[in-house]
Amino acid sequence: MEKKRWNKTARNNAVTYGIVIVFWLAMTLWRQSGNLSSLMQGLLVPVCIYAIMAVSLNLTVGILGELSLGHAGFMCVGAFASAFFTQCMTEAIPFVPLRFALAIIIAAVFAAIFGVLIGIPVLRLQGDYLAIVTLAFGEIIKNFVNILYIGKDSRGLHFSIKDTMSLGLEEGGKVIVKGPQGITGTSRDATFTIGIILLLITLFIILRLVQSRDGRAIKAIRDNQIAAESVGINITKYKLMAFTISAALAGVAGALYSHNLSSLTATSQNFGYNMSIMILVYVVLGGIGSIRGSMIAAAILTVLPELLRGLSDYRMLIYAVILIVAMLLNWAPAALAFREKYSLRRLLGKNKAKGVE
Repeated sequence: MEKKRWNKTARNNAVTYGIVIVFWLAMTLWRQSGNLSSLMQGLLVPVCIYAIMAVSLNLTVGILGELSLGHAGFMCVGAFASAFFTQCMTEAIPFVPLRFALAIIIAAVFAAIFGVLIGIPVLRLQGDYLAIVTLAFGEIIKNFVNILYIGKDSRGLHFSIKDTMSLGLEEGGKVIVKGPQGITGTSRDATFTIGIILLLITLFIILRLVQSRDGRAIKAIRDNQIAAESVGINITKYKLMAFTISAALAGVAGALYSHNLSSLTATSQNFGYNMSIMILVYVVLGGIGSIRGSMIAAAILTVLPELLRGLSDYRMLIYAVILIVAMLLNWAPAALAFREKYSLRRLLGKNKAKGVE
């Protein structure tokens, strides 16, 4: 029985990885053929970014069962930490792959640190209270970055929350973080292939965690926190573990995001409340707790608005209607019953049973 369960898990994981690899092969061949539009080529890296964000948020929302609305804040931390590292190390580490790999690690570490610092007090809350506090955290991070100025000269780094003049840089010094103007001139090292590799790593980490002993403890906390605590599960430890890993992976997505743009700014559109809600929509639409579903939903909903761009004023109306219809088909009781009754697995099972008879 145990062996059969693990074989089923391995097959499901293989399908998830296979979808990503097939998508990469299809897009690569399509691009090499010259038939892939420049618009679609520009969306390949964002698809990877938002898929990583959705999968990592699903660990908190779907697996842990806690509603977080500050996921964009961790992405912001990772984006600025990695871009700052790249700006400082451009001359010291001229080898781009090594510098970018270190920037990704820096992004994950800084986002994880913020995850721990926020998680320790915040995870004592539940439900709406947790959502409000994490939302506030995301807005605080975004606004703090907008007043932060950092410069570099021969004496080291200089910090200010006033303006560039108050940094007191020597002649020839460089302002790296420019408050509302953010960070400019970051090398665009992110590629579609690197995005796919990071997505596969994210999936591996999440799936291994979910299917491990720690993952079962996290799901036990989600299902019944009191019962989990009564059998000796350390609630704080496992909540903080899931929240920190989720934050670190959001930081990785932030590194990919910052190295896909030459100019990085902390606005409401890219790191604010709207971004957190958009990622949450991906998670809910793909299925809360479904890692594969959130990844696919993120990819489809990232591309869909651009495919509908030719419809001008009706673009967002059609997008909203598609969201509503998809949500109804995904969660309505009648739709769930229909899918259960006519699922491919059940139909194949019936055919096998008839064949045996």
